Amino acid sequence: MTDTTHSFSDLHGAAYDAMDRGALTEASRLFAALLDAEPDKRAYHYMRGLAHKYMRDWPLCLQHNLRAKALADDECEAEHWNAAIAATAMGDWAEARRLWTSCGIRVPEGDGPIDDDYGVAVSRLNPWHGGETVFIRRIDPVRGRLLNVPLPESGHRFGDIVLHDGAATGHRYDGEHKVPVFNEMARLVPSEFQTFVVFIRCGQRDDRDALLRATAPGIGYAEDWTESVRHYCLRCSYGTPHRHDAVRDDDWRPDRNLGIAAQSRRAVEHLLAQWVAGGGDRHLEAIETREVEPPPCEEGHVWWRGPDED
Repeated sequence: MTDTTHSFSDLHGAAYDAMDRGALTEASRLFAALLDAEPDKRAYHYMRGLAHKYMRDWPLCLQHNLRAKALADDECEAEHWNAAIAATAMGDWAEARRLWTSCGIRVPEGDGPIDDDYGVAVSRLNPWHGGETVFIRRIDPVRGRLLNVPLPESGHRFGDIVLHDGAATGHRYDGEHKVPVFNEMARLVPSEFQTFVVFIRCGQRDDRDALLRATAPGIGYAEDWTESVRHYCLRCSYGTPHRHDAVRDDDWRPDRNLGIAAQSRRAVEHLLAQWVAGGGDRHLEAIETREVEPPPCEEGHVWWRGPDED
């Protein structure tokens, strides 16, 4: 083996090793060096495009995946999907529509953004930083609108439109069916709804349910986080005084923590005033809100892999 061959082999191994470690900037640089030596190597274009996909650098992702697609024998390999994801992220709707259609994906007629019903799924928000999971209504092959009220710390809101990856990393039940779980790639369109964290006390489940069913101008959606958010005491984290009562799993917990998506604080105050006035053992303890930016995506771990992948 010549020194040149040995050097190229080392470069090849180092590039794939960097990708396996989640060192995306290093991987991109090494695959670029490999392409200098073999400019028509489909695998290297695909891998550099993949690195830039997870860096969320969409122009270079699109460029290299289109080149890999041109060098591929099959019309709908992974590079085809990744090119379509990049075009969607960039808002290049003509290219996105062309790519999805040529891959056999149903796309409604039109020229602008795709807006159809592709079913319910789950999106793992900020998968590089904890990964809160929420249900989404998919409006195109890789975009969805949030159906839950996410925690403010996620930097997301009810109604956000997010871009998600093309490959599922697991499944969850939506109450009736098994639905795919996709990693979020980016928040594309922020929602008009703010997230308000509301602490109430009510003696009966029916009182809580009455609030969840209530509607008012400016209110998008309300959900009870009391059992779903278990990893810390939400009230303590917001500095709301209360006592920790010892309860069994089947006991009703009078202290409830709700997430309410609303256009303004006034809308939330109006909703809760009506609820309290409705009678029963109903008490409002606090309304809090926090505006938090989504956490940055940092290199160094392979957040895009599913739990069953090596």
